[in-house]
Amino acid sequence: MIEFLARLFIRNRDALAPSALRQAYGQLCGLVGICLNLFLFAVKFFAGTISGSIAITADAFNNLSDAGSSVVTLLGFRLANRKPDPEHPFGHGRMEYISGLVVAGLILLMGVELGKSSFDKILHPEEIASSPLVLGILALSVAVKLYMFYYNRTIGKKINSAAMSATAVDSLSDVVATTAVLIATLISQFTGVLVDGWVGMLVALFILYSAYKAAQETLSPLLGQTPEPEFVERIQQIVLSYPEVQNLHDLIVHDYGPGRVMISLHAEVPADGDLLQLHDIIDNIEHRLQQELGCMAVIHMDPIAVGDERTNALRMAVAEQVKTIDPRLTIHDFRIVPGPTHTNLIFDTVVPYDVKLPHDQVQKRIGELVRQMDGNYFAVVQIDNSYVL
Repeated sequence: MIEFLARLFIRNRDALAPSALRQAYGQLCGLVGICLNLFLFAVKFFAGTISGSIAITADAFNNLSDAGSSVVTLLGFRLANRKPDPEHPFGHGRMEYISGLVVAGLILLMGVELGKSSFDKILHPEEIASSPLVLGILALSVAVKLYMFYYNRTIGKKINSAAMSATAVDSLSDVVATTAVLIATLISQFTGVLVDGWVGMLVALFILYSAYKAAQETLSPLLGQTPEPEFVERIQQIVLSYPEVQNLHDLIVHDYGPGRVMISLHAEVPADGDLLQLHDIIDNIEHRLQQELGCMAVIHMDPIAVGDERTNALRMAVAEQVKTIDPRLTIHDFRIVPGPTHTNLIFDTVVPYDVKLPHDQVQKRIGELVRQMDGNYFAVVQIDNSYVL
């Protein structure tokens, strides 16, 4: 149905820019979600009223909150597509993450409320007056929510939307909740055992877990998560495809919302190369990254002594020594500064965040290892952290 509505209401889809197509799909799915959730609220509220089931009535209000979540998602897409302004030069793309976080908060709220209602039902069980109409409404609700889960997940992956992914998780939790209510209703009808409250409590716990997962998926990009390994690998492939670039390091990916990514990195180039030619190559790499990956790129050139055998040999030897501290440690920007009484070996060491040894201890240990190589060598070490996996 979504694709049919997309063909009907999204004109010239093939000609739209990616950002405009994302907004169009987001608005369409948001509007469909509002309509379907309002419909489910109405029929479930009716079923809960005629059956006297608190669980069905609570499930109805859960769908009403889902309609509110769809409104939040819809507003998030509209706000995220606003153009950059002087106060927000990188645009408003993170508003989509914020809307996803609000959706997770609403899921959490409904989980708590359902837990309260279920606990009260455990303490004060009541008989449920079910009927074929009530059972049919619950079965219809499960089918509708399964469809909503399917289209939110499919379109969310298609347009890379964290908010829609959170909505898909919410729809799946509703499927489980309504299925449990349906099962409890059937058990009460055919056996007389009142398990409505216990089943509702299990559903509430599941909803709370779903809220936690949805919040985690939207909070991580807001806080600044590591980029996807495939994205990092593609960056490395492009940069290192130029023979003038010997290596790269200090790669940082800044995510300002879907389609709004900025990267910065250091590219190691021959120190004896032609400066203007190297600058032109770096410009070409930046343009290629923007064209192929859709991200702005800023590249810093680090000159290294490519043909100096002594420097190369010392760099390899120091790198091996550093790995004795932890195999994951790497070095870069290695250079030699000789003096009349001693020689400084200047380099940066990348220390992963999960290395337990404090940075000052790492520096001290490296200094000791370098001195053991030659008493005239002094290590001048800058500790770096890796911002990618």
